[in-house]
Amino acid sequence: MMYAVIKTGGKQYRVAADEILEVEKLDGEPGSLFKFGEVLMLGGNGTVAVGKPFVAGAAVTAEILEQGRGPKTINFKKRRRKNSRRKKGHRQDLTTVRVLEVLASGQAASKQPTGDGVIARAFRGNGRRFEVLTAPEGGRGDDLSLIGGVGPKYAEAFHKAGIFHMWQIAAMTKQNIAALEATGHFGHRIESEEWVIQAQELINGRPPRAKIDQAHA
Repeated sequence: MMYAVIKTGGKQYRVAADEILEVEKLDGEPGSLFKFGEVLMLGGNGTVAVGKPFVAGAAVTAEILEQGRGPKTINFKKRRRKNSRRKKGHRQDLTTVRVLEVLASGQAASKQPTGDGVIARAFRGNGRRFEVLTAPEGGRGDDLSLIGGVGPKYAEAFHKAGIFHMWQIAAMTKQNIAALEATGHFGHRIESEEWVIQAQELINGRPPRAKIDQAHA
């Protein structure tokens, strides 16, 4: 299998076809094609080509799956005996892409975005698509309050809508969100407070944002 080392956002990534990765923000809408032209190295089939600095004519095509933001980071600086403190928060803009092809010099792209990649992310809902359940799987649901902004009121509204697990929230599309918010029980907070992204972060092992914010407070 062909692989490549690409440069984007000042970082280097080793990529191969069908891999999903998060990179610093790229221009483009979900479902569109993006071409990485800065290829530092090509490998596969027992051969390796190293660029000087880039491999001439090589490229990597990818489908943009989602535009999002990374977890919040806090930068706190204090100057002793100067009565000076500065606290700044930051969340990096990120783009999630799925690699379509690694193209050597002279090769033409043969794969195009499918358009359904936004709901087919490998880590989204542990690979499951959104569905409504009549009861929690295994007889017990997840602790939805780990999502910042979800208290008992909203957890109960999720349960009444047939949503008991983190993977269900992580797999929601814009259409699913619109249908839930049309019930009037969520006050447009699902999207504004990034509950779907928070659920995806929790599935990926990141600590709850709510706990991080409480610790800093």
